[in-house]
Amino acid sequence: MNKDKNSRLVYSTETGRIKDEKPAASTPQGDGIVRIRRETAGRNGKGVTTITGVPLDEAKLKDLAKALKVTCGVGGSLKDGIIEIQGDQRDKLKAELEKRGFTVKLAGG
Repeated sequence: MNKDKNSRLVYSTETGRIKDEKPAASTPQGDGIVRIRRETAGRNGKGVTTITGVPLDEAKLKDLAKALKVTCGVGGSLKDGIIEIQGDQRDKLKAELEKRGFTVKLAGG
């Protein structure tokens, strides 16, 4: 049998198919500070406001993103735990997140 580091057992005649156990998704652990930043990289010069470090699970994060988009009256998305809101909305978002009880910092320039 080849002992390559990229090979793994996927089937055994004794136990059948071997499943990879993935850990349950949990709330991302950070330093407890929500960071708001304005970014234009990779967006053809169009600015978006990104919000990172929100200590919520995926479903609550999705609800928060929707509420923030409604508050600002713009579009946006949720990608890999990062909320993106169209345009430079840092001041509105900071006020709204502080009202919801989060510790907020404006990151970047």
